[in-house]
Amino acid sequence: MQKRLMQQVGAEMVGTFAMVAAGCGAIMVDSLTGGTIGHMGVCAVFGLVVMAMIYATGHISGAHFNPAVTIAFAAVGRFKWSKVPAYIAGQCAAAVLACAALRYLVGDAAGLGATQFSGPLGQAIGIELLIAFFLMFVITSVATDGRAVGQMAGPAIGGTVALCALFAGPLTGASMNPARSLGPALVSGSIEGLWVYLLAPVSGAFLGARVYEWVRCDSEEAVDAEGCC
Repeated sequence: MQKRLMQQVGAEMVGTFAMVAAGCGAIMVDSLTGGTIGHMGVCAVFGLVVMAMIYATGHISGAHFNPAVTIAFAAVGRFKWSKVPAYIAGQCAAAVLACAALRYLVGDAAGLGATQFSGPLGQAIGIELLIAFFLMFVITSVATDGRAVGQMAGPAIGGTVALCALFAGPLTGASMNPARSLGPALVSGSIEGLWVYLLAPVSGAFLGARVYEWVRCDSEEAVDAEGCC
């Protein structure tokens, strides 16, 4: 593996580890302490950790932290397909490691923050597809369009994560991210319905990136969705 790609994958692993450890950890702590964090608090944790890790690693790897984002960027020509397997492997490995660490440090509370849907299957698929669409639409804007304010990528993306989690969390867990769902599912051994969280976010992210590319209106400046390390 080339040195630059190793550095980028390493940054993706750190960011994904932090996101899963903080977000799923908040769910677990909330369960253990009788709801002291609350739903809004959990949503805020996910949004804040994503924002922080974007600022910390965005200039290195592009701060995907999400296989659906990586695949969507590649599908619209904003990321090299040759890097996709390494990015996804790093993201998924980091998510599993984060959940293993949570299990060791905190225990098995709340299924390690595993995502589960409470309503019909069709509803779960539709919601996960929809929120992944909105997330990727925002990401594509701030990450690839030179007219967007790049310095606001952290708050814009982190805020979108928190917003989607606020309304979709009680219904599906608001994953938007196959790695985020895969980690707790594998470590806890609860893989029922996991395929929804692997396929729906990828489909939604692809549509979100495609739609933004369509409405872009021929930007004079567009960049690739990777860092400059």
